[in-house]
Amino acid sequence: MKEMNIYMCGVGGQGIGLLAEVMLRSCHYAGYDVKGVDTHGLAQRGGTVVSHLRIGKKVHTPMIPPGTADMIIALERLEAMRGISEMLSSGGKVIYYDVEYQTIDNRLGNIKYPTAEEVKNSADQKKAEILKVFEKNISDPRMQNVVLIKKIIEKGWIAGLTKDMAVKALGELMQGKALEKNIKLLNGN
Repeated sequence: MKEMNIYMCGVGGQGIGLLAEVMLRSCHYAGYDVKGVDTHGLAQRGGTVVSHLRIGKKVHTPMIPPGTADMIIALERLEAMRGISEMLSSGGKVIYYDVEYQTIDNRLGNIKYPTAEEVKNSADQKKAEILKVFEKNISDPRMQNVVLIKKIIEKGWIAGLTKDMAVKALGELMQGKALEKNIKLLNGN
């Protein structure tokens, strides 16, 4: 069982917390030892929020050192670019939801928003496999995280991880119509 460092990033209000918790629980159900930690920048709507998840046979610490992430999961393009430049290891994997979410830095003019081509070029420099995702029929933008989980499972990027495991994790974290919608999205219906 190979150890894997998974760095998840987005903007406050996008659902990084749920993404991280579903990934942590799903990987645990797949038989991995898991350690995770959230590090919130401005953990409010519009500020960067990141989660570190380390999985393997035996994992000792949750923090991922810069440049050692095997996978970047980003809920928007700017955070994907940051994750690639700061955290991704050479030959890693990147999956990101291709939306422009106006971060505080972007609104203040402190940072230029990258194009999808710039994100791809940055990933290519690290010889990374990259998957850009966008689904126009999502009823709630906070469900983008489930779309990314679905794609990771379908690509087989985490050995042994199944949709049933993600459904079980979702069922422990939500209920009612929200759960129904997320399960339907995860199963591609």
